[in-house]
Amino acid sequence: MGRDGSRRGGREVARPKVGLALGSGGARGMAHIGVIKVLERAGIPVDLIAGSSIGSFVGVLYAGGSDLEMIEQLATHLKRKHWLDVTVPRRGFMTGEKVKELVRLLTRGKNLEELSVPTAVVATDLVKGERVVFRTGPIDTAVRASVSIPGIFEPVQWEGRTLVDGGVIDRIPITVLEEMGADLIVAVDVVPRAPAVRVENIFDVITQTLSVMERELLNQRLLAADILIHPDLADISATAFTRVQDCIRRGEEAAQLQVKRIVNLIESRGGVKGNADSI
Repeated sequence: MGRDGSRRGGREVARPKVGLALGSGGARGMAHIGVIKVLERAGIPVDLIAGSSIGSFVGVLYAGGSDLEMIEQLATHLKRKHWLDVTVPRRGFMTGEKVKELVRLLTRGKNLEELSVPTAVVATDLVKGERVVFRTGPIDTAVRASVSIPGIFEPVQWEGRTLVDGGVIDRIPITVLEEMGADLIVAVDVVPRAPAVRVENIFDVITQTLSVMERELLNQRLLAADILIHPDLADISATAFTRVQDCIRRGEEAAQLQVKRIVNLIESRGGVKGNADSI
C-alpha cells in the first residue's frame, strides 16, 4: 500500500506531502484555528507545519495532538494576565516568561522533534538579520523567540544570538516547508493588505509598522505557495484578542473557499481525494 493506504491499478500511489505555512499577525492569527478546523473536517492531511510568531504557537499545539476544540476554548477564554508580564521597559514591555511557561505547559515540556507532525518554528536573529529555524529542541524556547515582537517582548538570548519575532524576516515560512520536503504548500496569511482599523496605542504602532515592512518582503515568496488562504481580517487589530471567535470564523470561511482546489491538487499529484463535500 502507499503512504496514504491507496492503490490504483495494482500500483502503489504515494500522495504528495502537504505543508501548512502559518503566518504571523498577532491576534488575527487565531484565524489559523479556523483554517485547520476546515482542513481536518475535509480530510485534508497536514504532513508538515512551519509557523512564524502566532502561527508557530497554533502550529505546535496542533502538531502536538491538542484537540482543536480545546485550542479554540483556550484562545477564547485565556486572560491577558496569564500570558502578559509587564516589566520596566529596557528592550521590551513584556518579559515573555509567562508566554514561555504557557507553551511549556500546553506542550507538556516536549521538544519539537517529539511532535506527531514535523514542525518548524521561525525566529529572526536581530543582530545578523538572519532567519533562524528551529526544528529540534525545547518547544517553549522556540515559540518564545518566534513571538517576540520587537519593542513589545524582550528578545530571547539563545546560543549567542539575539532572537525576535519570526515575522520580521519570514512572515509566512513557505520556503521553510520547501526545505522540509513539502510537495504541496498551503499558506495562510492573516495580515490584511489594507487594514481598516485605527492605530490607537504604541502596540498598534509597532505591529502595524512591522506589517507594512513585512508586506514588501513577502510578495515574491507567496509565489511559491500552491494555495493561499487569506481571511478577511481588515477590521480586526493585531492586538484585538477579545475578537478570537470572529478571527476563527473568518479563518473557516476563507478555508472553505479553497477546499476543493486543495483536494483537486492532491488528487492530480497522485493522492487520494479528500472529503470536500463534508463541509
